[in-house]
Amino acid sequence: MDSNLPSVLVLDANQRSALAVTRSLGKSGQFLITTADATAQGLAGASRYSKAYLQHPDPGQQPREFVAWMKDLTGRQHFDLVMPTTEVTSQLLLSCKDELPEIELPFAPYATVMALSDKISLVELAISLKIPVPDSRMFKNAAELEGVSVSYPCVLKPALSRIFTGNDWIHTYVKVIHDETALQQALERSPYLRTTPFMLQSFIPGHGGGIFCLYDNGQPVQFFAHERLREKPPEGGVSVLSRSVLVDQELKASAQKLLGAVNWHGVAMVEFRITPEGKAYLMEVNTRFWGSLQLAVDSGVDFPLMLARAQLGHPVARTDNYRIDQRLRWLLGDVDSLYLTLKGRQPWMKKFIKLMSFLSIRLRHQKHEVNRLNDLMPAWLEFKQYIRALVK
Repeated sequence: MDSNLPSVLVLDANQRSALAVTRSLGKSGQFLITTADATAQGLAGASRYSKAYLQHPDPGQQPREFVAWMKDLTGRQHFDLVMPTTEVTSQLLLSCKDELPEIELPFAPYATVMALSDKISLVELAISLKIPVPDSRMFKNAAELEGVSVSYPCVLKPALSRIFTGNDWIHTYVKVIHDETALQQALERSPYLRTTPFMLQSFIPGHGGGIFCLYDNGQPVQFFAHERLREKPPEGGVSVLSRSVLVDQELKASAQKLLGAVNWHGVAMVEFRITPEGKAYLMEVNTRFWGSLQLAVDSGVDFPLMLARAQLGHPVARTDNYRIDQRLRWLLGDVDSLYLTLKGRQPWMKKFIKLMSFLSIRLRHQKHEVNRLNDLMPAWLEFKQYIRALVK
């Protein structure tokens, strides 16, 4: 391997998205890859494309120690690019950029990232741009709800998915609320809402839709879309089987209007809720790589490589003709999804249909997310981690 190649540090190495980044950049032959995470081992670190693996303090539990570790590492070792793949790590590094002058991050400025990550400011921006959003009522804290009349069902949505306290991160939760009792219970179980902003939004029936985007200093470079076929949990959650689909032009137009307004840079997943009648409402924006990133790469849209090249000032080859109906299966996640279905209260016929679907084999245009014959060690590590979690 040419030691003169640009060096990239891929963080959050135990995430499947980090594995996709590592395989993408490593397979290109254009970069030297180092991976790192708080765990003793990481999926991306087990990849043949990771030339070194580093363990660091947990940015979620020890943020100051993690920043100090990054400062020490980048003071001793040069990286042309640092690529976090989670919200916590990317926001933490962006917020501490003044302490880390040596790192190059493929993101918009911190204030811009937070303007889209904060769901309240996102709704306000969308309204100003005439992008449809659910009816939304904002509250500074739970006390402001006293005496307020609420229509059900509604969605209780904290302003931030992750709240940085200065010492650690609070993970918040979005919840569909069906009555007053459920609302009070949700408020009691979420003490952070006593001091942090949140919204009550009208519930939008229908299904989710998303546009995956790459921008280079305000200019759109690439778009991609997928459909979730199976999720964990089955009623809605992380994708375990997905397929590539054509980009919906209406969703694309809304995403372009939104990202163009903030002069976006880097990747983003713009999520919508689409009613049975076909009307799309903006839900949220994820400002980092998404879970099914490998599907885009397999379909011919290599987001990690495009982002790295754009950030380093190299030409980027975009495509409008990626493979449609390419599929991606996260096998162990799919096993979990099947288990949850079989132990649930669905009619036995629905369970049987789910089982047959799980057992069906698709030989063309479907790949496993982690299990790859030319890079087997991540799958072995994931299996060991899975078994350890089962026997705990």
